[in-house]
Amino acid sequence: MIKNRQLLYTLSIAMVLLFAHLNTLFAQREMRAAWIATVVNIDWPKHANSSTVTQQQEMLAILDTLQSLNFNAIFIQVRPSADAFYQSELEPWSKYLTGTQGKAPNPFYDPLAFIIQAAHERCIEVHAWINPYRASMDDNTKALAKSHPYSKHPEWFVKYGGKLYFNPAQSGTCEHLKQVVADMVARYDIDAIHMDDYFYPYPVSGQEFPDKAQFKANPRGFKNIGDWRRDNVTRTIIALRDTIKAVKPWVEFGISPFGVWRNKKEDPRGSNTQAFTNYDGLYADILLWLENGYIDYVVPQLYWEIGKKVADYAILLDWWSKQANKSNLYIGLYASQLGNKSATAPWRNGNEVIRQLDLLRSYPEVSGAAFYSAVAIMENRQGIRDSLRTSYFQQPVLTPKNRLVHGPRPPKVSHLKLLKIDKVPMLSWNSGDDLPMDRQPVKYAIYASVGKVSASTLCTPKNLVTITSDDCFDLTTYVKPSMRGKITFAIVAINRYKQESTPALIGIKL
Repeated sequence: MIKNRQLLYTLSIAMVLLFAHLNTLFAQREMRAAWIATVVNIDWPKHANSSTVTQQQEMLAILDTLQSLNFNAIFIQVRPSADAFYQSELEPWSKYLTGTQGKAPNPFYDPLAFIIQAAHERCIEVHAWINPYRASMDDNTKALAKSHPYSKHPEWFVKYGGKLYFNPAQSGTCEHLKQVVADMVARYDIDAIHMDDYFYPYPVSGQEFPDKAQFKANPRGFKNIGDWRRDNVTRTIIALRDTIKAVKPWVEFGISPFGVWRNKKEDPRGSNTQAFTNYDGLYADILLWLENGYIDYVVPQLYWEIGKKVADYAILLDWWSKQANKSNLYIGLYASQLGNKSATAPWRNGNEVIRQLDLLRSYPEVSGAAFYSAVAIMENRQGIRDSLRTSYFQQPVLTPKNRLVHGPRPPKVSHLKLLKIDKVPMLSWNSGDDLPMDRQPVKYAIYASVGKVSASTLCTPKNLVTITSDDCFDLTTYVKPSMRGKITFAIVAINRYKQESTPALIGIKL
Protein backbone atom coordinates (compact mmCIF):
# COMPACT_ATOMS: atom_id res chain seq x y z
CA MET A 1 0.00 0.00 0.00
CA ILE A 2 2.81 2.40 0.90
CA LYS A 3 4.57 1.60 -2.38
CA ASN A 4 1.35 2.30 -4.31
CA ARG A 5 0.92 5.67 -2.60
CA GLN A 6 4.53 6.56 -3.42
CA LEU A 7 4.02 5.52 -7.05
CA LEU A 8 0.88 7.67 -7.34
CA TYR A 9 2.72 10.61 -5.78
CA THR A 10 5.60 10.20 -8.24
CA LEU A 11 3.25 9.91 -11.22
CA SER A 12 1.24 12.97 -10.16
CA ILE A 13 4.41 15.03 -9.85
CA ALA A 14 5.55 13.83 -13.27
CA MET A 15 2.24 14.86 -14.88
CA VAL A 16 2.44 18.28 -13.25
CA LEU A 17 5.99 18.74 -14.55
CA LEU A 18 4.99 17.82 -18.10
CA PHE A 19 1.97 20.12 -18.03
CA ALA A 20 4.04 22.97 -16.65
CA HIS A 21 6.73 22.58 -19.30
CA LEU A 22 4.28 22.46 -22.19
CA ASN A 23 2.40 25.51 -20.98
CA THR A 24 5.39 27.77 -20.36
CA LEU A 25 7.34 27.49 -23.59
CA PHE A 26 6.32 31.09 -24.23
CA ALA A 27 6.16 32.76 -20.83
CA GLN A 28 4.51 36.19 -20.82
CA ARG A 29 6.95 37.62 -18.26
CA GLU A 30 9.24 35.66 -15.99
CA MET A 31 11.97 36.44 -13.46
CA ARG A 32 15.15 34.58 -14.39
CA ALA A 33 17.74 35.67 -11.86
CA ALA A 34 21.08 34.49 -10.53
CA TRP A 35 22.67 35.41 -7.22
CA ILE A 36 26.27 36.62 -7.47
CA ALA A 37 27.81 36.28 -4.01
CA THR A 38 30.91 38.31 -3.15
CA VAL A 39 31.35 37.39 0.53
CA VAL A 40 34.48 35.23 0.88
CA ASN A 41 34.66 35.42 -2.94
CA ILE A 42 32.04 32.71 -3.54
CA ASP A 43 31.17 33.86 -7.08
CA TRP A 44 33.03 37.07 -7.83
CA PRO A 45 35.75 38.18 -7.85
CA LYS A 46 37.53 34.83 -7.77
CA HIS A 47 40.39 36.38 -5.80
CA ALA A 48 40.13 39.44 -3.57
CA ASN A 49 43.39 41.02 -4.67
CA SER A 50 43.08 40.37 -8.40
CA SER A 51 43.60 43.23 -10.83
CA THR A 52 40.90 45.60 -12.03
CA VAL A 53 41.14 44.15 -15.52
CA THR A 54 40.77 40.58 -14.24
CA GLN A 55 37.76 41.47 -12.08
CA GLN A 56 36.05 43.20 -14.97
CA GLN A 57 36.76 40.32 -17.33
CA GLU A 58 35.35 37.83 -14.81
CA MET A 59 32.18 39.87 -14.38
CA LEU A 60 31.68 40.26 -18.13
CA ALA A 61 32.09 36.49 -18.52
CA ILE A 62 29.31 35.92 -15.98
CA LEU A 63 27.02 38.48 -17.62
CA ASP A 64 27.72 37.14 -21.13
CA THR A 65 26.92 33.61 -19.98
CA LEU A 66 23.68 34.71 -18.32
CA GLN A 67 22.69 36.73 -21.37
CA SER A 68 23.31 33.74 -23.64
CA LEU A 69 20.90 31.77 -21.43
CA ASN A 70 18.25 34.52 -21.54
CA PHE A 71 18.54 35.40 -17.84
CA ASN A 72 17.15 38.85 -17.14
CA ALA A 73 18.33 39.77 -13.61
CA ILE A 74 21.21 39.44 -11.17
CA PHE A 75 21.18 39.77 -7.39
CA ILE A 76 24.70 41.12 -6.88
CA GLN A 77 26.05 41.30 -3.31
CA VAL A 78 27.37 44.83 -2.93
CA ARG A 79 27.37 45.12 0.88
CA PRO A 80 28.32 41.76 2.42
CA SER A 81 29.53 43.01 5.84
CA ALA A 82 29.02 46.75 6.39
CA ASP A 83 31.46 47.27 3.52
CA ALA A 84 31.06 48.34 -0.08
CA PHE A 85 31.58 47.13 -3.62
CA TYR A 86 30.98 50.73 -4.70
CA GLN A 87 32.41 54.12 -3.82
CA SER A 88 30.92 55.12 -0.46
CA GLU A 89 31.50 57.83 2.10
CA LEU A 90 29.59 55.79 4.69
CA GLU A 91 31.36 52.43 4.67
CA PRO A 92 34.78 51.11 3.62
CA TRP A 93 35.74 49.29 0.46
CA SER A 94 35.25 45.55 0.92
CA LYS A 95 38.23 43.35 1.62
CA TYR A 96 36.64 40.79 -0.69
CA LEU A 97 37.30 43.25 -3.52
CA THR A 98 40.87 44.40 -2.86
CA GLY A 99 42.18 42.11 -0.12
CA THR A 100 42.27 44.92 2.45
CA GLN A 101 39.21 46.59 3.91
CA GLY A 102 39.17 50.29 3.09
CA LYS A 103 41.56 49.95 0.16
CA ALA A 104 40.21 51.22 -3.17
CA PRO A 105 40.68 49.31 -6.43
CA ASN A 106 43.90 50.18 -8.26
CA PRO A 107 43.62 51.14 -11.06
CA PHE A 108 40.46 52.71 -9.73
CA TYR A 109 37.00 51.74 -10.88
CA ASP A 110 33.57 51.63 -9.27
CA PRO A 111 32.41 47.97 -9.45
CA LEU A 112 28.71 48.72 -9.01
CA ALA A 113 28.71 51.40 -11.70
CA PHE A 114 30.62 49.06 -14.01
CA ILE A 115 28.19 46.19 -13.35
CA ILE A 116 25.10 48.35 -13.88
CA GLN A 117 26.32 49.63 -17.22
CA ALA A 118 27.38 46.19 -18.45
CA ALA A 119 24.23 44.45 -17.21
CA HIS A 120 21.82 47.06 -18.55
CA GLU A 121 23.53 46.93 -21.95
CA ARG A 122 22.58 43.24 -21.90
CA CYS A 123 19.03 44.01 -20.65
CA ILE A 124 19.78 42.35 -17.32
CA GLU A 125 18.35 44.00 -14.20
CA VAL A 126 20.66 44.79 -11.27
CA HIS A 127 19.28 44.09 -7.80
CA ALA A 128 21.75 45.43 -5.24
CA TRP A 129 22.01 42.75 -2.54
CA ILE A 130 22.85 44.01 0.94
CA ASN A 131 23.21 42.29 4.31
CA PRO A 132 21.60 44.60 6.87
CA TYR A 133 23.09 43.54 10.21
CA ARG A 134 26.26 41.55 9.57
CA ALA A 135 29.23 43.84 10.24
CA SER A 136 32.17 41.44 10.01
CA MET A 137 32.76 37.75 9.39
CA ASP A 138 34.89 37.67 12.55
CA ASP A 139 34.89 39.66 15.80
CA ASN A 140 38.38 41.14 15.52
CA THR A 141 37.46 44.82 15.65
CA LYS A 142 41.11 45.87 15.44
CA ALA A 143 41.22 44.60 11.86
CA LEU A 144 38.38 46.90 10.74
CA ALA A 145 39.17 49.93 8.60
CA LYS A 146 38.99 53.34 10.24
CA SER A 147 36.09 54.19 7.94
CA HIS A 148 34.04 51.23 9.23
CA PRO A 149 31.01 52.50 11.21
CA TYR A 150 32.26 50.57 14.27
CA SER A 151 35.05 53.13 14.65
CA LYS A 152 32.58 55.96 15.30
CA HIS A 153 29.74 54.06 16.95
CA PRO A 154 30.88 50.91 18.77
CA GLU A 155 27.69 51.10 20.84
CA TRP A 156 25.68 50.02 17.78
CA PHE A 157 27.38 46.63 17.65
CA VAL A 158 27.46 43.29 19.46
CA LYS A 159 29.67 40.23 19.19
CA TYR A 160 27.97 36.89 18.75
CA GLY A 161 29.15 33.49 17.53
CA GLY A 162 32.57 34.80 16.56
CA LYS A 163 31.16 37.56 14.33
CA LEU A 164 30.30 41.24 14.69
CA TYR A 165 26.72 42.43 14.15
CA PHE A 166 24.78 45.66 14.19
CA ASN A 167 22.33 45.44 17.08
CA PRO A 168 18.86 45.60 15.48
CA ALA A 169 17.47 47.24 18.63
CA GLN A 170 19.73 50.28 18.32
CA SER A 171 18.06 53.28 16.70
CA GLY A 172 21.43 54.21 15.22
CA THR A 173 21.49 50.92 13.32
CA CYS A 174 18.29 51.71 11.45
CA GLU A 175 19.33 55.31 10.76
CA HIS A 176 22.66 54.17 9.36
CA LEU A 177 21.00 51.59 7.11
CA LYS A 178 18.61 54.25 5.81
CA GLN A 179 21.57 56.46 4.91
CA VAL A 180 23.37 53.61 3.15
CA VAL A 181 20.31 52.66 1.12
CA ALA A 182 19.32 56.25 0.28
CA ASP A 183 22.87 56.95 -0.90
CA MET A 184 22.97 53.85 -3.11
CA VAL A 185 19.51 54.38 -4.62
CA ALA A 186 20.17 58.06 -5.31
CA ARG A 187 23.57 57.63 -6.98
CA TYR A 188 23.15 54.38 -8.91
CA ASP A 189 20.63 53.28 -11.54
CA ILE A 190 19.80 50.04 -9.72
CA ASP A 191 16.53 48.20 -10.30
CA ALA A 192 16.03 46.95 -6.72
CA ILE A 193 17.43 46.69 -3.22
CA HIS A 194 17.60 43.02 -2.26
CA MET A 195 18.16 41.30 1.09
CA ASP A 196 18.49 37.60 1.83
CA ASP A 197 17.84 35.55 4.99
CA TYR A 198 20.31 37.14 7.41
CA PHE A 199 18.38 39.23 9.93
CA TYR A 200 19.05 38.26 13.54
CA PRO A 201 21.88 35.74 13.15
CA TYR A 202 21.31 32.03 12.97
CA PRO A 203 21.43 30.74 16.57
CA VAL A 204 24.74 29.43 17.89
CA SER A 205 24.43 26.48 20.26
CA GLY A 206 24.96 27.48 23.90
CA GLN A 207 25.00 31.22 23.17
CA GLU A 208 22.27 33.81 23.68
CA PHE A 209 22.18 36.91 21.53
CA PRO A 210 23.33 39.69 23.92
CA ASP A 211 20.32 42.01 24.04
CA LYS A 212 18.38 40.93 27.15
CA ALA A 213 19.46 43.96 29.17
CA GLN A 214 18.29 46.29 26.39
CA PHE A 215 14.94 44.50 26.18
CA LYS A 216 14.49 44.80 29.93
CA ALA A 217 15.37 48.50 29.87
CA ASN A 218 13.05 49.38 26.96
CA PRO A 219 10.53 46.64 26.08
CA ARG A 220 8.22 49.10 24.27
CA GLY A 221 5.21 47.27 25.70
CA PHE A 222 6.25 43.80 24.51
CA LYS A 223 5.97 40.94 27.00
CA ASN A 224 8.50 38.58 25.41
CA ILE A 225 11.82 39.17 23.76
CA GLY A 226 10.89 37.30 20.56
CA ASP A 227 8.07 39.72 19.69
CA TRP A 228 10.34 42.65 20.55
CA ARG A 229 13.09 41.35 18.25
CA ARG A 230 10.64 40.80 15.39
CA ASP A 231 9.41 44.35 15.82
CA ASN A 232 12.99 45.61 15.64
CA VAL A 233 13.43 43.94 12.26
CA THR A 234 10.02 45.04 10.96
CA ARG A 235 10.81 48.65 11.88
CA THR A 236 13.94 48.37 9.73
CA ILE A 237 12.01 46.87 6.81
CA ILE A 238 9.41 49.65 6.87
CA ALA A 239 12.09 52.34 7.19
CA LEU A 240 14.07 50.98 4.24
CA ARG A 241 10.97 50.62 2.08
CA ASP A 242 9.97 54.22 2.78
CA THR A 243 13.51 55.41 2.09
CA ILE A 244 13.72 53.66 -1.27
CA LYS A 245 10.34 54.89 -2.46
CA ALA A 246 11.05 58.48 -1.38
CA VAL A 247 14.17 58.56 -3.56
CA LYS A 248 13.08 56.54 -6.61
CA PRO A 249 9.60 54.99 -6.45
CA TRP A 250 10.33 52.56 -9.28
CA VAL A 251 13.18 50.86 -7.41
CA GLU A 252 11.84 47.64 -5.91
CA PHE A 253 12.51 46.20 -2.46
CA GLY A 254 12.81 42.43 -2.30
CA ILE A 255 13.55 39.84 0.38
CA SER A 256 14.82 36.28 -0.03
CA PRO A 257 13.99 34.60 3.28
CA PHE A 258 14.81 31.19 4.66
CA GLY A 259 12.26 28.82 3.09
CA VAL A 260 10.11 28.10 6.16
CA TRP A 261 8.12 30.88 7.81
CA ARG A 262 6.72 28.71 10.64
CA ASN A 263 5.79 25.05 11.00
CA LYS A 264 2.12 24.11 11.30
CA LYS A 265 2.71 22.62 14.76
CA GLU A 266 3.79 26.09 15.94
CA ASP A 267 1.16 28.08 14.05
CA PRO A 268 -1.93 26.88 12.13
CA ARG A 269 -0.98 29.29 9.34
CA GLY A 270 2.40 27.60 8.94
CA SER A 271 3.55 24.96 6.48
CA ASN A 272 3.39 21.20 7.00
CA THR A 273 7.11 21.03 7.77
CA GLN A 274 9.41 20.26 10.68
CA ALA A 275 12.23 22.74 10.17
CA PHE A 276 14.01 25.78 11.56
CA THR A 277 11.95 28.94 10.91
CA ASN A 278 12.24 32.59 9.99
CA TYR A 279 9.78 33.68 12.62
CA ASP A 280 11.20 31.91 15.66
CA GLY A 281 14.87 31.61 14.70
CA LEU A 282 15.72 34.75 12.72
CA TYR A 283 12.93 36.99 14.10
CA ALA A 284 11.78 37.89 10.59
CA ASP A 285 7.99 37.91 10.20
CA ILE A 286 7.86 37.57 6.43
CA LEU A 287 4.13 36.90 6.45
CA LEU A 288 3.46 40.23 8.18
CA TRP A 289 5.54 42.04 5.56
CA LEU A 290 3.65 40.34 2.74
CA GLU A 291 0.22 40.98 4.26
CA ASN A 292 0.99 44.69 4.67
CA GLY A 293 2.76 45.23 1.36
CA TYR A 294 6.04 46.22 3.01
CA ILE A 295 8.10 44.47 0.31
CA ASP A 296 7.66 44.37 -3.46
CA TYR A 297 8.77 40.79 -4.00
CA VAL A 298 9.72 37.69 -2.04
CA VAL A 299 12.10 34.89 -3.07
CA PRO A 300 11.83 32.09 -0.48
CA GLN A 301 14.91 29.88 -0.49
CA LEU A 302 13.37 26.45 -1.11
CA TYR A 303 16.65 24.59 -0.87
CA TRP A 304 15.26 21.10 -0.17
CA GLU A 305 14.46 18.35 -2.62
CA ILE A 306 10.99 17.26 -3.71
CA GLY A 307 9.76 14.72 -1.16
CA LYS A 308 12.13 15.62 1.70
CA LYS A 309 10.42 14.59 4.94
CA VAL A 310 11.12 17.59 7.18
CA ALA A 311 10.83 20.22 4.44
CA ASP A 312 9.35 19.03 1.16
CA TYR A 313 9.98 21.42 -1.73
CA ALA A 314 6.56 20.60 -3.21
CA ILE A 315 4.74 21.33 0.06
CA LEU A 316 6.60 24.59 0.60
CA LEU A 317 6.06 25.72 -2.99
CA ASP A 318 2.33 25.19 -2.57
CA TRP A 319 2.35 27.03 0.78
CA TRP A 320 4.23 30.07 -0.52
CA SER A 321 1.96 30.27 -3.59
CA LYS A 322 -0.92 31.02 -1.23
CA GLN A 323 0.86 33.80 0.70
CA ALA A 324 2.15 36.33 -1.80
CA ASN A 325 -1.17 37.81 -2.91
CA LYS A 326 0.21 41.37 -2.91
CA SER A 327 3.93 41.04 -3.54
CA ASN A 328 5.49 39.27 -6.51
CA LEU A 329 6.61 35.71 -5.78
CA TYR A 330 9.74 34.10 -7.19
CA ILE A 331 11.34 30.87 -5.95
CA GLY A 332 14.96 30.49 -4.85
CA LEU A 333 16.54 27.29 -6.24
CA TYR A 334 19.69 25.69 -4.84
CA ALA A 335 21.74 25.22 -8.01
CA SER A 336 25.01 25.03 -6.04
CA GLN A 337 23.84 21.79 -4.41
CA LEU A 338 23.80 19.99 -7.76
CA GLY A 339 26.36 17.20 -7.94
CA ASN A 340 27.33 17.58 -4.29
CA LYS A 341 28.74 14.15 -3.38
CA SER A 342 27.59 14.48 0.24
CA ALA A 343 24.03 15.51 -0.71
CA THR A 344 21.05 13.17 -0.95
CA ALA A 345 20.42 11.21 -4.14
CA PRO A 346 18.08 13.70 -5.92
CA TRP A 347 20.89 16.27 -6.07
CA ARG A 348 23.34 13.72 -7.49
CA ASN A 349 21.01 11.93 -9.94
CA GLY A 350 19.70 13.89 -12.89
CA ASN A 351 18.93 17.53 -12.18
CA GLU A 352 16.77 18.29 -9.14
CA VAL A 353 16.74 22.03 -9.88
CA ILE A 354 15.19 21.44 -13.31
CA ARG A 355 12.52 19.21 -11.74
CA GLN A 356 11.81 22.02 -9.28
CA LEU A 357 11.70 24.65 -12.04
CA ASP A 358 9.13 22.55 -13.86
CA LEU A 359 7.00 22.27 -10.75
CA LEU A 360 7.05 25.96 -9.87
CA ARG A 361 5.96 26.81 -13.41
CA SER A 362 2.71 24.93 -12.78
CA TYR A 363 1.74 27.61 -10.23
CA PRO A 364 0.33 30.79 -11.82
CA GLU A 365 1.07 32.68 -8.58
CA VAL A 366 4.81 32.13 -9.11
CA SER A 367 6.42 34.56 -11.54
CA GLY A 368 9.88 33.08 -11.90
CA ALA A 369 12.97 31.78 -10.16
CA ALA A 370 16.40 32.77 -8.87
CA PHE A 371 19.38 30.41 -8.87
CA TYR A 372 21.91 30.28 -6.06
CA SER A 373 24.51 30.84 -7.16
CA ALA A 374 26.23 31.99 -10.37
CA VAL A 375 29.13 29.59 -9.94
CA ALA A 376 26.81 26.61 -10.48
CA ILE A 377 25.64 28.11 -13.77
CA MET A 378 29.19 28.95 -14.86
CA GLU A 379 30.38 25.40 -14.07
CA ASN A 380 27.30 23.85 -15.72
CA ARG A 381 26.73 21.54 -12.76
CA GLN A 382 24.67 18.47 -13.68
CA GLY A 383 24.21 20.03 -17.12
CA ILE A 384 21.95 22.81 -15.80
CA ARG A 385 23.17 25.32 -18.35
CA ASP A 386 22.44 22.92 -21.20
CA SER A 387 18.93 22.22 -19.92
CA LEU A 388 18.12 25.90 -19.54
CA ARG A 389 19.42 26.78 -22.99
CA THR A 390 17.74 23.96 -24.92
CA SER A 391 14.43 23.50 -23.09
CA TYR A 392 13.53 26.22 -20.59
CA PHE A 393 15.01 29.63 -21.37
CA GLN A 394 15.02 29.28 -25.15
CA GLN A 395 13.58 32.72 -25.79
CA PRO A 396 14.17 36.11 -24.14
CA VAL A 397 11.47 37.31 -21.79
CA LEU A 398 10.74 40.51 -19.87
CA THR A 399 10.88 40.59 -16.09
CA PRO A 400 7.46 40.68 -14.39
CA LYS A 401 5.70 43.93 -13.66
CA ASN A 402 5.33 44.50 -9.95
CA ARG A 403 1.85 44.69 -8.47
CA LEU A 404 2.95 47.23 -5.86
CA VAL A 405 4.91 49.52 -8.21
CA HIS A 406 2.86 51.89 -10.33
CA GLY A 407 4.02 54.55 -12.76
CA PRO A 408 3.49 56.16 -16.16
CA ARG A 409 3.91 54.41 -19.49
CA PRO A 410 6.67 55.48 -21.85
CA PRO A 411 5.59 57.15 -25.09
CA LYS A 412 5.40 55.24 -28.35
CA VAL A 413 8.74 55.23 -30.16
CA SER A 414 8.96 57.82 -32.92
CA HIS A 415 10.81 58.12 -36.24
CA LEU A 416 10.77 54.34 -36.81
CA LYS A 417 12.36 53.73 -40.18
CA LEU A 418 14.44 51.35 -42.29
CA LEU A 419 18.04 52.39 -42.92
CA LYS A 420 21.10 50.86 -44.52
CA ILE A 421 24.33 51.41 -42.63
CA ASP A 422 27.39 50.04 -44.43
CA LYS A 423 24.97 48.01 -46.56
CA VAL A 424 23.45 46.42 -43.44
CA PRO A 425 19.64 46.88 -43.20
CA MET A 426 18.71 48.37 -39.83
CA LEU A 427 15.55 49.46 -38.09
CA SER A 428 16.10 52.76 -36.27
CA TRP A 429 13.96 54.87 -33.93
CA ASN A 430 14.11 57.78 -31.49
CA SER A 431 15.48 56.64 -28.11
CA GLY A 432 13.61 59.19 -25.97
CA ASP A 433 16.70 60.07 -23.91
CA ASP A 434 15.39 63.61 -23.43
CA LEU A 435 12.35 62.41 -21.47
CA PRO A 436 12.07 62.59 -17.65
CA MET A 437 13.73 59.62 -15.92
CA ASP A 438 10.43 58.00 -14.91
CA ARG A 439 9.15 57.91 -18.52
CA GLN A 440 12.45 57.34 -20.29
CA PRO A 441 12.75 53.99 -22.11
CA VAL A 442 15.52 51.72 -20.80
CA LYS A 443 14.96 48.81 -23.19
CA TYR A 444 12.90 47.79 -26.19
CA ALA A 445 11.05 44.58 -27.02
CA ILE A 446 11.11 43.71 -30.72
CA TYR A 447 8.41 41.47 -32.18
CA ALA A 448 8.24 40.11 -35.72
CA SER A 449 5.98 37.94 -37.85
CA VAL A 450 5.64 37.07 -41.54
CA GLY A 451 2.75 38.83 -43.25
CA LYS A 452 0.59 41.78 -42.37
CA VAL A 453 -0.62 41.39 -38.79
CA SER A 454 -2.23 43.58 -36.14
CA ALA A 455 -0.34 44.80 -33.07
CA SER A 456 -2.39 42.59 -30.74
CA THR A 457 -1.61 39.50 -32.81
CA LEU A 458 2.03 40.40 -33.27
CA CYS A 459 2.99 41.36 -29.72
CA THR A 460 2.84 37.93 -28.14
CA PRO A 461 5.65 35.94 -26.47
CA LYS A 462 6.11 33.52 -29.38
CA ASN A 463 6.87 36.49 -31.70
CA LEU A 464 9.39 38.16 -29.39
CA VAL A 465 12.65 38.32 -31.33
CA THR A 466 14.87 40.12 -28.85
CA ILE A 467 15.06 42.66 -26.04
CA THR A 468 17.63 45.37 -26.59
CA SER A 469 18.91 48.54 -24.94
CA ASP A 470 19.87 49.98 -28.36
CA ASP A 471 17.69 52.28 -30.47
CA CYS A 472 18.30 50.19 -33.57
CA PHE A 473 18.01 46.59 -34.74
CA ASP A 474 20.12 44.67 -37.26
CA LEU A 475 17.60 42.92 -39.52
CA THR A 476 20.15 40.33 -40.65
CA THR A 477 19.95 38.73 -37.19
CA TYR A 478 16.33 37.79 -37.90
CA VAL A 479 15.71 37.76 -41.67
CA LYS A 480 16.75 34.53 -43.41
CA PRO A 481 17.46 34.19 -47.16
CA SER A 482 14.53 31.77 -47.49
CA MET A 483 12.01 34.36 -46.25
CA ARG A 484 9.73 35.90 -48.86
CA GLY A 485 6.98 38.47 -48.82
CA LYS A 486 6.34 40.94 -46.04
CA ILE A 487 7.52 40.91 -42.43
CA THR A 488 5.87 43.11 -39.83
CA PHE A 489 7.97 44.37 -36.92
CA ALA A 490 6.77 46.00 -33.72
CA ILE A 491 8.94 48.06 -31.36
CA VAL A 492 7.71 48.42 -27.77
CA ALA A 493 9.52 50.72 -25.32
CA ILE A 494 9.81 49.70 -21.64
CA ASN A 495 10.65 52.14 -18.85
CA ARG A 496 11.96 51.73 -15.27
CA TYR A 497 8.45 51.02 -14.01
CA LYS A 498 8.38 48.08 -16.49
CA GLN A 499 5.50 49.76 -18.25
CA GLU A 500 5.19 49.23 -22.00
CA SER A 501 4.46 51.76 -24.72
CA THR A 502 1.97 51.40 -27.50
CA PRO A 503 3.63 49.29 -30.24
CA ALA A 504 5.14 51.06 -33.24
CA LEU A 505 4.73 48.92 -36.38
CA ILE A 506 6.64 48.82 -39.64
CA GLY A 507 6.36 46.45 -42.59
CA ILE A 508 9.41 45.29 -44.54
CA LYS A 509 8.98 43.75 -48.00
CA LEU A 510 11.60 41.14 -48.90
